[in-house]
Amino acid sequence: MISLNGSNLTIEGLKRIVFGEERVSICPEAAGRAAKSRAAVEKVVEESRTVYGINTGFGKFSDVKIDREDTKALQRHLIRSHACGLGDPFPRPVSRAMAVLRLNALLKGYSGVRQVVLDRLADMVNLKLDAVIPSQGSLGASGDLAPLAHLALVLIGEGTVWKDGEAVPASAEWQRLGVRPIELEAKEGLALINGTQAMCTLGALNYMEAEALAVQSEWIAGMTMEGLRAITDAFHPAIHEARGYREQSDVAARMLGWLEGSRLTTRQGEERVQDAYSIRCIPQVHGASWQVLGYVKEKLEIEMNAATDNPLIFEDGRTIVSGGNFHGQPIAFAMDFLKIGMAELANISERRIERLVNPQLNEGLPPFLSPEPGLQSGAMILQYAAASLVSENKTLAHPASVDSIPSSANQEDHVSMGTTAARHARDIITNVRRVLAVEAFCARHACAVRGEERMAPRLRAKFDELAGITPPLLEDRIFSTDIGKIEHWLLEEAGLPFRS
Repeated sequence: MISLNGSNLTIEGLKRIVFGEERVSICPEAAGRAAKSRAAVEKVVEESRTVYGINTGFGKFSDVKIDREDTKALQRHLIRSHACGLGDPFPRPVSRAMAVLRLNALLKGYSGVRQVVLDRLADMVNLKLDAVIPSQGSLGASGDLAPLAHLALVLIGEGTVWKDGEAVPASAEWQRLGVRPIELEAKEGLALINGTQAMCTLGALNYMEAEALAVQSEWIAGMTMEGLRAITDAFHPAIHEARGYREQSDVAARMLGWLEGSRLTTRQGEERVQDAYSIRCIPQVHGASWQVLGYVKEKLEIEMNAATDNPLIFEDGRTIVSGGNFHGQPIAFAMDFLKIGMAELANISERRIERLVNPQLNEGLPPFLSPEPGLQSGAMILQYAAASLVSENKTLAHPASVDSIPSSANQEDHVSMGTTAARHARDIITNVRRVLAVEAFCARHACAVRGEERMAPRLRAKFDELAGITPPLLEDRIFSTDIGKIEHWLLEEAGLPFRS
């Protein structure tokens, strides 16, 4: 059980909830803070003071005063009208994580929602009532309005949820579970949708995948080095200490750990003086991607515990202030940065693939790793496929955050496009995994040619696992099947089975 209080949720904790199916509870102290801010909202309604989002319209309609008897209808109309997401739905774990993050944000105590709203969000998580949320339609400012509105629909007994891979009415599932949906009161609809939880959720799950891939890219690169009889001297710690980047030094040390005991790698001058950059500069390139991951993780964990509602309620209701914490610029930048950092892991991997298959570069391996060069093509077109994904990543890596488009009659005249950045980052990460799967396939077969009995013990263990997935390259076959199996295995190895 993970107790949520609005301040201490980590990416690791979110992973335990989403993939470990750990239950959540509401910290009593946080519930107390939320109750105080709720009392402030009810006082505003009782006194008929004009406060944005409580008894006014939204966006360009913020100057329209709403009568007290219409405040419930105002929230209901808000959720229904804003639930206009488009495109394919997010994977189910994204919806589950989104509910967790929205609950955690409301528990900071600045949003003015009732305890029943908090309880129902916790019920959605613990009862696995995961909303069907379209993936497109958010501008990433004023919050992720459309995605979060689809989440809020479930709370009021509307919209759809996932059950056995199908979208079913939320009302039927609440009834089956014996739990009543809620009727939103003043400010609660706005509190549910004014936030960055779609981009932040997708960003956090992206990070989990990206971190796992960064780890996997190192042993895959190590296997390639064995297949190419590469030089290990470039990983000498003194080289990396001389530059001063901790992540670079860490990668070099881990590479030496993977390669320890290898009888396939060489020392400088034995076969050649130095290797190509895609081998020699693994610590520098991969290390820089680890720097990106560090930045992204820091920003995500701040945002996961941030108050992103508007207006916010302070000093037990004595101060209610409209601001712009819903603006997703920090996460938009982080996701665009993640796109670049991950795309580079695929870029350098594809160059290593080329070295494994190109007879002019692969140090005596069979041309294209073919069992019968000429009659059989071997891994020739696998390099084409990897190159295609790398090229696609270059388009996807264009920063979404440099774009903005005005909305709500120019009241909301600058937006972050953070959710778009997060979606594109997810696509890049998928492509990176597939490129690394191709490299793993080629490296596994190169090592088989060299003699797997001479491999470093830790890499031999990985070789054996791969050998159970992809049989020896004795004859041309439908290689997409092999790559798909390796891709699936990489996800499973990372403990992230959420591509559905």
